[in-house]
Amino acid sequence: MLVRFLIALAIVLVVVLALDFYAYQAVRTATASLSPRWRSGWRTAYWAFSIGVLAMVLVGVVLMGNRRATNHFAQYAFGLLVLSVVPKLVVVLPLLFEDVVRLFWAAWGKFTQWRTVSAPAEPAADLIVSRSQFLSTAALAVAAVPFLSIGYGLLRGRYQYTVHRHTLRFDNLPEAFHGLRVVQLSDIHSGSFDSPADVARGVQLVLDERPDLILFTGDIVNNAATEFEPWVDTFSRLRAPLGQFSILGNHDYGDYAQWPSDEAKAENLALLERLHAQTGFRLLKNEHLRLERDGQHLVLAGVENWGLGFKQKGDLGATLAGLSPEQFILLMSHDPSHWDAQVREHPARVELTLSGHTHGMQFGVEVGELRWSPVKYRYPRWAGLYQEGQHQLYVNRGFGFIGFPGRVGIWPEITVLTLERA
Repeated sequence: MLVRFLIALAIVLVVVLALDFYAYQAVRTATASLSPRWRSGWRTAYWAFSIGVLAMVLVGVVLMGNRRATNHFAQYAFGLLVLSVVPKLVVVLPLLFEDVVRLFWAAWGKFTQWRTVSAPAEPAADLIVSRSQFLSTAALAVAAVPFLSIGYGLLRGRYQYTVHRHTLRFDNLPEAFHGLRVVQLSDIHSGSFDSPADVARGVQLVLDERPDLILFTGDIVNNAATEFEPWVDTFSRLRAPLGQFSILGNHDYGDYAQWPSDEAKAENLALLERLHAQTGFRLLKNEHLRLERDGQHLVLAGVENWGLGFKQKGDLGATLAGLSPEQFILLMSHDPSHWDAQVREHPARVELTLSGHTHGMQFGVEVGELRWSPVKYRYPRWAGLYQEGQHQLYVNRGFGFIGFPGRVGIWPEITVLTLERA
């Protein structure tokens, strides 16, 4: 296992260094006309940043050690690696295209026995050099866009909480629940947090919405229950008249960590469940309950994680046992793939399902009606509201972050849903 990991790490380092050297050609060409002092400064800065990031990555790999704990240094190193690599890919693509064109013309020249040096004048050669300088400078200018965007995502984007408000209408919503305000949080991933003030600000945004009901749809930690312990007091401030309820996500089971025994893993999950209760959240595990108001009720159901390609511990049949299509059912299910695979076809009509899981990949574009993220190619239902017939699904973009310690274009979300009777 260790040998395979070291081989994979070596391959990654070789690829990144090759990318560094190739992108450096653009830096060298673009700075060729600068004074020696500025030329040397830019080139030194390029290599200092590139080598510094690789050094941080190597140190981060060494420090990772116990995979049960989130290593913030390794997390930051990965973030800087993304900041370093993505803009260089943008630089390399036009240079690679240019080199392919140059290779073609060189091969064509050799085939026709034509040589540039035999020409009486050199305007064509001058044009080639100028074009190379233009492409290099243009490529670096374009690469500044992802560099600045990723940099912002690392510095501020991960805590740029955004409130998404929607009004949903249902024909069988009990009259007593008309106007019900539901706040949904998802994917807190508390092990990644490093700013108590920012997290507290996000919690206050929830309270400012004055919700009737607060629902959390899974992934409160990255790996270990102990990650959430420092944040219990912060999230214990969340209170709503009808209560606070939660479910488990795929990260909550500890499956992505190494445990000394099955007993230790089971105790981790037991601790996580106690922390939910200590925070004031009622954890629903393949079960449902009734929320009462003015003599009427709606059904709140929570299923354990069920996802295509992930843990499938959820039992929808047990969760909805005894319920009829006439009752209004609000279901919490962490993974949105569950909705298409099972929920929509269940005979107990589930009007509204709340999910999370995708994070919107923490990267994408949302401007007006334009919504795009690479995660859409894995999850067709990846963010926001979806409707098929009488069934509605809302996918929260996540409150926290994991892996890449930032968000670019897909900001952390607080969902506010107002339910109305149609």
